[in-house]
Amino acid sequence: MTGSVDDRTAPALVLQADLPRRGLAYPGAVHEFLRSVWAEPRPPHPPSRARWDWALVGVLAVAAVLEGLLRRDLRSPVVSVVVTAGLLPTLRWRRTRPLPAVGVAFGVCAVTPVLTGHEPELNTLVYLLLLPFSLFRWGSGRAVVLGSLVMSAKLGSSLVLGTTSLADGVAGLVVLSTAATLGAALRFRAGARVRELDRVKLLERERLARDLHDTVAHHVSAMAIRAQAGLATSGSHPEAAADALRVIEAEASRALTEMRAMVRVLRRGEPVDLAPNPRVADLERLADGSAPGPSVDVEIVGDVEDLPPVVGTAAYRLAQESVTNARRHARHASRIGVRVVVDDRAVRLWVTDDGERPALPTAARGHGLIGMAERAGLLGGTCEAGPNPDRGWTVAAVLPRTGGTA
Repeated sequence: MTGSVDDRTAPALVLQADLPRRGLAYPGAVHEFLRSVWAEPRPPHPPSRARWDWALVGVLAVAAVLEGLLRRDLRSPVVSVVVTAGLLPTLRWRRTRPLPAVGVAFGVCAVTPVLTGHEPELNTLVYLLLLPFSLFRWGSGRAVVLGSLVMSAKLGSSLVLGTTSLADGVAGLVVLSTAATLGAALRFRAGARVRELDRVKLLERERLARDLHDTVAHHVSAMAIRAQAGLATSGSHPEAAADALRVIEAEASRALTEMRAMVRVLRRGEPVDLAPNPRVADLERLADGSAPGPSVDVEIVGDVEDLPPVVGTAAYRLAQESVTNARRHARHASRIGVRVVVDDRAVRLWVTDDGERPALPTAARGHGLIGMAERAGLLGGTCEAGPNPDRGWTVAAVLPRTGGTA
C-alpha cells in the first residue's frame, strides 16, 4: 500500500473529502446519519428471563408498599404507591416491547404531576432507569428515536409545570443519558461479537470449501482421467478397463468418506476424524504408481516430524492440488517432481512438471490457484505458479514453520 493513511480510515476520509463535490455537505451527512439510525433493525433474539423478571417485580412491589407505609414525608403516599406498583409490569416488556414500555411509564409519570401537582415521590421508582437502558439495548432505531422524544417530552413538561427545578432536570437528563449510553454500549459490544462470530464462520466455510476442492476434486479428477483411459483401452485391453474401474471405485469411496465427514461438520457440528488430515510425511501417497497420468517423484529434505499440524496439512494440500493440476492440464507430461525442504524457519515446496500447458489468462485459472494462494497467505506464507523458461510449469510455496503465529 502506498501513502500513510490506514486502510480502515481511508474510506471515511475519502467520503469526507468527497462530500462537497457530491453536494453532500454537513446537513446532508447528518440527514444520512439520521436515516441510518431510523432504519436500524432490532437486535435478534432478546433473552427470555421470565422468572427473574417476575421475581424483580415482586421484590419492587414489596419495596414500594413498605416505602409508602414507612415514609412520613410523602404528600400523596397512596398515589405514589399506586403509580410505582402499577408501572412494574412494564419491566416485563422491556426486552420484547421497549418502546410501549417507555411510552406507558413516562406517559404516566408526565400525567401524574398534572393531577397531583408534584412528581411521584417513591425512591423505588428508580427502576424506571431499566427502560431507557432496554430501549437502547433492544429497540429498533425507530423505537430509540421515538422513545427518546417521549422521555425528553416528559422532562420538558416537568420543567414547564414547575414540578422539577432546572438543576434536577439537568441531573435527570444526565442519569437517563447514562442508562441509555450503557444500553447502547452493550448493544454495540454484542453486535461486534456477532460480527466476529460471523467472520469466523465465514473463514471456516472458506477453509472447508478449500478442503472440499483439494480433496474431493482431487479424487474426482483421478476418476475422470482413469475413466478416459479405460474407455480408450476397453476395446483392445479389457483387463485395463477393469483395472480402471477398480481405481475409480476406490477413489469414489475415498471421496464419499471425506464428503460425509465435511457434511457432519456443516450440518451437525460433529468433529471430523483427524485421519484424513495428511502431513508432509504423507506426500509419498502422491507417488502411488497406480494413479493415472505421469509418474510423480517425491523428495523430502529435513525433519518434518515436529512441524505444526496446520503447516504440514497445508503443505500436503498445496502439493496435492499442484499434482492434480499438472495431471489435468499438462499435455504430454512424463514426470512430475515434488520437492520439499524443511529448515528451522520455513517449509519450501516446489512442484514441477515437464508437460506442455496452454496459456491460461488470470480469469480462467479457476479456484485452485486462488485457493492455494489463500491457504498459504493465511499462514503468513506465499504461493506462486507460472511456466518454466523452457518447458513445463512450476508451483513454488513458502510456509513459515510457525504457521504465522510467531
